[in-house]
Amino acid sequence: MMAADPEKTLVLDEPMNAVFDWSDDETPVRDALWDYYMENNNHNTIETEETMKPLLDQSDDEIKALAEKLLKK
Repeated sequence: MMAADPEKTLVLDEPMNAVFDWSDDETPVRDALWDYYMENNNHNTIETEETMKPLLDQSDDEIKALAEKLLKK
């Protein structure tokens, strides 16, 4: 059995609807967050990239909490 790749945050790569019971969106969490940040900073790709970078070091629980706070309607 191989160890999980520490570079890969699983929740970021899961579809929204697999992570959250309140979502029927099949978009991966990473893309949903990217889209949210792009919408909220005048589609500034560089700024969105900078905002997303710290997420790569966060735990699945931190990512879930952030996504819930930002994306749950």
